[in-house]
Amino acid sequence: MSARPELIVSSLDYDRLDAMIAALPLAQRSAGEVLAAELERARVVEPKDLPTDRVSMRSTVSFESTHEHHPSRLTLVYPHELGSAADQISVLAPVGTALLGLKVGDSIDWPLPGGEVTRLKILGLDYQPEREGQLHR
Repeated sequence: MSARPELIVSSLDYDRLDAMIAALPLAQRSAGEVLAAELERARVVEPKDLPTDRVSMRSTVSFESTHEHHPSRLTLVYPHELGSAADQISVLAPVGTALLGLKVGDSIDWPLPGGEVTRLKILGLDYQPEREGQLHR
């Protein structure tokens, strides 16, 4: 695997995700541990200081993956917000965890269930709450 790109997350997202991980049921603990490891390596900034090209919670991001034959456009959400809409992804899903904190243009190799590895590349950030002034969403 190649070196992992720098992650930057807002303190608001960090605090909410940390609390969510601590409260996860046993069945979701392994996904929570992967997310916790990513949060540990992230640089945490105040929401107003989050660069406008970084994927934060509730951002809508366009990306491509070596496992998909077309670009995807998904909104990164907390597990309890995940509805039936096909355009959302939980931060606890492997790809959701991989997207958090990346910037437009970043690529990351990420393990999938079953042992395969996919390469994700961030193509664009269609919506970021912090960029839109939604600092306490």
